[in-house]
Amino acid sequence: MEYPDYIILFDGVCNLCSSSVQFVMKHDKKRLFRFAPLQWDVASKILGPHKHILHFDTLILIEKGKVYDQSTAALKIARHLRFFRIFYFLIILPVWMRDPVYRFVARYRYRVFGKKEHCMVPAENKKELFIGWED
Repeated sequence: MEYPDYIILFDGVCNLCSSSVQFVMKHDKKRLFRFAPLQWDVASKILGPHKHILHFDTLILIEKGKVYDQSTAALKIARHLRFFRIFYFLIILPVWMRDPVYRFVARYRYRVFGKKEHCMVPAENKKELFIGWED
């Protein structure tokens, strides 16, 4: 199966992650991104040989076949969002400085933002943006 050039894999039960996906959809004026919760089977299929990074406490971006996670994924996504691309300059910081901040937020995201029982269900007008969505 051929996949789109820009795919975001996210924790589908995390309120922060689901809100972040809603935010990206709202600000992605070019409609570059497609989405799939990490809990869906399609996520491991998309990752293929990179399945070793499949864990629910990270955001994963597949950009034209290259796989990014944690802070690098977040910054590379921001680069494509109008008004938020200014944050991309943080990519100059080494990963060993950026990722601990990312992991800190990830560690406490359920406690602070909450967790759902089931993965988010895309709105009717957004279903085409989700890979592997089945009614």
